[in-house]
Amino acid sequence: MEPVYRFDITVRAEVVDNNRHVNNVAYVQWMQDAAIQHSAATGCSRMTKAAGAIWVARMHQIEYLSPAFAGDAVTVLTWVANFRKVRSLRRYKFIRRADGKVLAQGETDWVFVDANTGRPRAIPDEITKSFGTIIEEPEI
Repeated sequence: MEPVYRFDITVRAEVVDNNRHVNNVAYVQWMQDAAIQHSAATGCSRMTKAAGAIWVARMHQIEYLSPAFAGDAVTVLTWVANFRKVRSLRRYKFIRRADGKVLAQGETDWVFVDANTGRPRAIPDEITKSFGTIIEEPEI
């Protein structure tokens, strides 16, 4: 599987705020959706469940560059930038397909957590090997 995962969405009217563009909260939801789909596609979700663990977001960072509007077709690119003992940094880029404009970019620091104890635990090698990592921003 390619290390960069593509997640396509069409902006629904419900996520547009009083400023007439996509509400900031929608981007966080799309980041989570893209991460979950990427994890499922690589087998990470299955392996995480089998290990009795879950992934928990420790921190989200988003830089908004240009607004998105209802009806816009947007591609969310996501990739894993690194794995550390109990954490993994995932990055995102939001691109409007009509004009190629980068709307936002961000990252989430995820923590691998034991589902029973709620305590961080080491990420198994089989999970880290299920993803390619990209340290630098990928070519689009």
